[in-house]
Amino acid sequence: MRPIKSLQPQLEKIDGKDYGAYQSLCGSYRYPDFDLLIERIPKDPYAPPHTGVYRVRVNRRKSGFPDENTRQDIHRIAFCDYLARVFYENCKRLSPRRRGTGNSGIITLSRPSQAILRRTSMIVTDEYIEARIFLGMPANNRSIDAGTAEQMLFEELPAILRESLFTDSIEKETLLSYLHAAEDANFLRRQLDTLGLVAFIADGSILPRRSGSDDRPLDRENVLAFQSPESLRISINLPQAGRIHGMGIPRGVTLLVGGGYHGKSTLLQAIEQGVFNHIPGDGRERCVSLPGTVKVRAYSGRPVTSTDISSFIQNIPRQMDTSSFSTTNASGSTSQAASIAEAIEVGANLLLMDEDTCATNFLIRDQRMQNLVKKENEPITAFIDRVRQLYDEHGISTVLVLGGSGDYLDVADHVIQMKEFLPCDVTGEAKRVIERFPSERAHEGGKQIKNPRPRIPLPDDLEPINEHGHRRIYAPDVRTLMYGKMTVDLADVEQLLEPAQLKAIGLAIEHARKFMNGRKTLREVIECLMEEIERKGLDLLDPHFTGDLVEFRGLEYAAVLNRMREFSVQ
Repeated sequence: MRPIKSLQPQLEKIDGKDYGAYQSLCGSYRYPDFDLLIERIPKDPYAPPHTGVYRVRVNRRKSGFPDENTRQDIHRIAFCDYLARVFYENCKRLSPRRRGTGNSGIITLSRPSQAILRRTSMIVTDEYIEARIFLGMPANNRSIDAGTAEQMLFEELPAILRESLFTDSIEKETLLSYLHAAEDANFLRRQLDTLGLVAFIADGSILPRRSGSDDRPLDRENVLAFQSPESLRISINLPQAGRIHGMGIPRGVTLLVGGGYHGKSTLLQAIEQGVFNHIPGDGRERCVSLPGTVKVRAYSGRPVTSTDISSFIQNIPRQMDTSSFSTTNASGSTSQAASIAEAIEVGANLLLMDEDTCATNFLIRDQRMQNLVKKENEPITAFIDRVRQLYDEHGISTVLVLGGSGDYLDVADHVIQMKEFLPCDVTGEAKRVIERFPSERAHEGGKQIKNPRPRIPLPDDLEPINEHGHRRIYAPDVRTLMYGKMTVDLADVEQLLEPAQLKAIGLAIEHARKFMNGRKTLREVIECLMEEIERKGLDLLDPHFTGDLVEFRGLEYAAVLNRMREFSVQ
């Protein structure tokens, strides 16, 4: 390892040369308080940030952080997550702008979302703390700007490190709040099954978000804190927060009803994101749901590959058997049926739906339409005729936001009305409405719902090579994956939070091809993959030790795979 002072003459030597001369700087350098490992420098200043590999490493003893911060795995995840956020904010403060061409002149790392997640941008071992960053070596057009590079490497980077990775610069109470929030949320989520619940929303939670593109909470002064109805209130003792109270949503079929703009979808979104732990101050720190929770919606145009949708759609005129249904351009109803079947295939036990994003003809066929269009002429079995069977026969619960169809009251176990963002248990009132206004629609679900036929994924069409013969796996945003020649549209996969999650899934699809041996089902492939990642970590997916991978669920892995147009199964 070379002393950092040796870098200065190297920079002077390549000043003004073509950007590719930066390659000569690759190597390891020792600063007084940390080490810099430059492993890969892009050959072009316009290259995406993830193409560079830069690591800064601080000795664990010198950092001053006590061992108890990372003794438990959940604490280690929260500890790394917190340091990544501090590092990211200090990069914005101390190296605040691009200087030069393209992505040059910046120091940053992968931007964290509101969730506490295992991420490769910050690694902690017993020996060191390592930040994996993007350092955009500066350029004027395509010529090296050595003066700005010196400022970044000798002034800005050491300042960021001092403010981010040493205990005397860290707010200890804030760090502890991250560790405690993650520990309590994990504990709370583990209690759901024992308590017969699918989700829990703590009293005092702040659920509304700033906007559809800003997942931060609204200011407390502008919103009502969540308050549970007495009939659904649960009390739980948490390891750190002590005794808390909140609304437990029981297993079964639950309707969220109420007028427009009263908070139905906001509550559903909190349940949807309750599969992840949230940072202190997010407002949803003690909002949790079952790990097998999946948000389902209609999305016309998505591909479907040999999926068993026969429990919902049968006898399509002049079409193939729907127990192995394929299309490159699904309708609203077939896309929603496929998404449900795909989720059940890989282990979902809670389905979330919002009527605003569902296919109407998939949700309901009312009495008048049943009389006009006879069942023998309607291939779709509406979800209203299956939702009860999904729970009674398979233990799969549903939470459904609904405002337009009272027929669903007949199949619901619980009905929660949102009034000005506060929930009211109106299950008893709903039963009285049923008695006063009985529905005369006929049940069309048949006697039994079967499990979707499992599929065996094949690896041959999942080679990530693009039309130019180059390996291509990256996520420009959280709803698009570039994989080989494919652009995968994930607009309907709403539980992905960060592009780094999606990139990790793309790499995992390539990695898991080794498990696709023509015998393992999709669920078995996912179980093998997730078990290996649990043992070896996310670095298993990328030998270059990049810092832009974030943990994901097997359910999202399956969702991405199912939306790849080249995906094939037997």
